[in-house]
Amino acid sequence: MSSKTATPNAAPAPTRRRFLAAAGAGAALGFPAIVRAQPAPITLRFQSTWPVKFIYHELAVDYTKKVAEMTGGRLRIEMLPAGAVVPGLQVMEAASKGVLDGGHGIPAFWFGRNTAFGLFGAGPDFGMDGNQLLGWMEYGGGRELYSEILAAAQLDVMSFHFCPVPCEPMGWFKKPIKGVADLKGLKFRTSGLAVDMFNELGMSTVQMAPADIVPAIDRGVLDGAEFASATDDRIMGFPDVAKFYFQQSYHMSNNFCEVMINRKKYDALPEDIKVILKHAAHAASADGLWKEMHRMSQDLVELQQSKKISAFITPKPILDAQLRAWNNVIRKRSAENPLFAKVIESQKAWARRVMYWHNTVQVDQKAGYAHHFGKGPLS
Repeated sequence: MSSKTATPNAAPAPTRRRFLAAAGAGAALGFPAIVRAQPAPITLRFQSTWPVKFIYHELAVDYTKKVAEMTGGRLRIEMLPAGAVVPGLQVMEAASKGVLDGGHGIPAFWFGRNTAFGLFGAGPDFGMDGNQLLGWMEYGGGRELYSEILAAAQLDVMSFHFCPVPCEPMGWFKKPIKGVADLKGLKFRTSGLAVDMFNELGMSTVQMAPADIVPAIDRGVLDGAEFASATDDRIMGFPDVAKFYFQQSYHMSNNFCEVMINRKKYDALPEDIKVILKHAAHAASADGLWKEMHRMSQDLVELQQSKKISAFITPKPILDAQLRAWNNVIRKRSAENPLFAKVIESQKAWARRVMYWHNTVQVDQKAGYAHHFGKGPLS
């Protein structure tokens, strides 16, 4: 055999590449790996304006879960129920002052700080529902106007608006309501700008904490009241003290929720988490509306079938009178508050275009439903 012939099973000749690879492997085996410590999660303490069993507290908690998932656990928000730290209607002020890191509620609750807050979901709807008003918030200038009102009210928070609230019932009554004349002099609980609107109809309205409403009807202090939806109204005990439940109203037909964060706490967050807080609100908006559809439809049917509640559609003359009443409220409040007037004009401009489009392209849903189901599941 020639001396140039390679010997079987001989080790390959060393090369510079093999030497460096071997050296690297040896270094990896000889020294411990460097593990970068993960930063501790950021924890914030929020409080909602809702009792723990209410669906809107549940939706507030849903938002915190989405934030935790989207940040991979880097931001954790504890959402306490109303009263855990401060009374429910003091959540915004507590968040602004840093007593709380943030909170959840609806803008109408801050009506006492500036009447223009009442236009963000609890004022005249100009034909819009809550989702369409949220469109104005995002694309029609609503967010910028809300920031102006926060500044005027000296509230130092960052707010996100989401989760449209379905049209709220006109309310619970102890006797049938057939027309506007039946409303005259009735002692009635409502809140925000709806106080002005119902007063225009001749009612004697009061604002009252949620826990006091049902006992007041039971004792005869109130003739009727409105609160939120079939889901929360059932939990509060309305079916035990009133049997006439009137659906559809223009007093709060376009409401939505708000989550607010103390401005200093928000400014200190990493930029990517700030983006997540915004997009988590968008995700919670869709998911919350779907959950409301599911739960509120179940509860309305259950109230009628199990609790023997009579659910009536509010008579059209009352609805027409509500629209006329809003005209008077708008005129009076706009004269008192330039910011109120500014918001009204912005909402009108958005509604005039968007609702023209909606009413032009959207087929009649009531006719489609009637074709397939007649009067519905209770017929």
